[in-house]
Amino acid sequence: MSFQFRRLWRAFALYPGLFLLLVSLPALAAEKPHIQVDDYQIDAELTPHTHKLVARAKVKFSALEDVNIASFELHNALRLTKVSDAAGKLLSAERITQDSTVRVQLPEGITKDSSTTLTFEYEGVLDSADESPVQGLKLAAIADDTTYLLYAARWFPVNAYGINRFTATMNITVPAHMLVIGSGKESSNAAPVKKGPGGGLPTKTYTFVWGKPSFPGTIVAGQFQEFKSNEAGLDLHIFFKPNHQGLGPQYTETAVKEFIYYVTLYGPLPDSTLKVIEIPDDTVPAAWAPQIAAIASRAITERVNYRLLANTIAHQWWGVSVSPASRDDWWLNDGFARYSEARYVEQAAGQAGLEEVIKDMSVGALAYDSVPLSSAGKLDLFSPEFQSLVTDKGAMILHMLRWVEGDQKFDETMRAFASKYAGKPASLDDFRAIAEEKHGSQLTWFFSQWLDSTGAPEFKTKYTVYRLGNNKGFRVVGQITQDLDLFRMPVLLKIDTNGKTEEKRIEVVGTDSAFTVETFGKPRRIVIDPDDRVLKNSTDIKLRSSILRGQGMVTQGDLAGALAEFNKALEVNKNSSLAHYRVAEVFFLQHNFQAAANAYRECLNGDGDPRWTEVWSHIQLGKIFDLTGQRERATNEYRQALQTNDNTQGAQEEARKYLQKPFEQPRK
Repeated sequence: MSFQFRRLWRAFALYPGLFLLLVSLPALAAEKPHIQVDDYQIDAELTPHTHKLVARAKVKFSALEDVNIASFELHNALRLTKVSDAAGKLLSAERITQDSTVRVQLPEGITKDSSTTLTFEYEGVLDSADESPVQGLKLAAIADDTTYLLYAARWFPVNAYGINRFTATMNITVPAHMLVIGSGKESSNAAPVKKGPGGGLPTKTYTFVWGKPSFPGTIVAGQFQEFKSNEAGLDLHIFFKPNHQGLGPQYTETAVKEFIYYVTLYGPLPDSTLKVIEIPDDTVPAAWAPQIAAIASRAITERVNYRLLANTIAHQWWGVSVSPASRDDWWLNDGFARYSEARYVEQAAGQAGLEEVIKDMSVGALAYDSVPLSSAGKLDLFSPEFQSLVTDKGAMILHMLRWVEGDQKFDETMRAFASKYAGKPASLDDFRAIAEEKHGSQLTWFFSQWLDSTGAPEFKTKYTVYRLGNNKGFRVVGQITQDLDLFRMPVLLKIDTNGKTEEKRIEVVGTDSAFTVETFGKPRRIVIDPDDRVLKNSTDIKLRSSILRGQGMVTQGDLAGALAEFNKALEVNKNSSLAHYRVAEVFFLQHNFQAAANAYRECLNGDGDPRWTEVWSHIQLGKIFDLTGQRERATNEYRQALQTNDNTQGAQEEARKYLQKPFEQPRK
């Protein structure tokens, strides 16, 4: 159903590469739906050479209240040619381009709980992001190499995006050489060859029937190399472009492992079919729909991007099966998938791998923390604020709930929730009820604190060590302090000594919480929450949060605001390589090449965190020298990039490419 906007947003915050050219839509409060779409019957003909879509969509819907107008979202590049009612009578439809909607007048009106159908006939050219429902983000493209129509593109009339579950039958006609991939039971047949002007090319029609309400709205077509596996009862299909066919077996093995792991965590899905599809780099890095996990070409590398794949596959449980009842509940979708990704990283890379993911999630959770998660629906669905809250803070809430409940009860909670609401929408209250049942006591304090409030503690400790007589060791008496008056959470206290390390679980309540711990060896250091079980603020989090906010401003075109945020990060740590790198990127975008080169040099002289900043700084410096006519200096930088042996985001291939041919500024 949805695309992984958060993954794109986070990828550009944590990794090198061009900025996402995205400007958020105006933030609007979520409106209560007036209708419920039940089923679609769609006939669509795709002409890749002219990028054209011609479609007919019969939409069956029910009224949730008495209505005289039915409103749907539809891609602005698609022109309505006819709208008719169940009797075939032509209806008046108003196009509102500001929010990509179509408002259809219903002369007779529809009473609450009654159903009817509307038939939409429409056509248009889909080849750019110019009229996308999300400004600047390409979500649909009809092209000779690969065609993709993501549900998020609203390439058919959509009601209550991401909330309204529906069934669908889709008949997709394409040139005969193309393979079409969609959700549901599939059949195909060769269509008669057309005669007359523009005719004569053989076509083929693929039919996809999805009979269980969900979000079967994504179609991908092209020429692919297919890999199959039926290991452990999973009907897995990998569809890669020919240039990536050598990587098919690796991704097949990884997808099987991830799917099976989630089955052990959450229980089996009603449908065991999974199609992993390569999509072009000009769109989002990942998308999902029933049976579909799509990932961008740039993410398909020899070193399997198992985190992105794990997150996308997890949406088969959190999104396809269990979906949010409202936009305020969206974290039950993206937050749950994000923490599922973290759980798989823990399985594959151990505690150290999990800790790295938790640090990333903490940054996202606190970067935009002015709105409580329970009110996230007031934000624009595609804004950095919304995405950070529902994905990273949502995931951190699950991480903390696991600490409060313990692993066994937490796993029981997740499995019971996945089972009870399979194929249904669910709310926070639904999840809380199951969590409290498994925990054995009320968790109002926990959910109120983390969903209805903002902020996170910044822990400090002060203590005194007393030597006990008769060789009995030492007693540590102290206090944990933080600045949130209503805060309550269990926190682990770790005391390193000359001998055995001691740990004690402390119930932190309010701004000051006393503790007493006895140790045999002399205490050397005390660490609060050493395993990052609790969302908390720190110097590093503040630095990285500033960088993340700066990235958000860049995507919205506010380069001055972005520089201000990056400079805030440098105030926290003047040697931050990541902050200097982001400053350099902004100057590069502005064609201020001298300032950009200076900032890339500062990056190379910084703390080297993260490691990829070194290789990409050399590459970017090489590009600057190429653009300023200094080829010898450029090739020297590309060679230094190769010497790092760091291939983050395809750095080695990039350096080799520009060693062969000088970098040129892309033409607008």
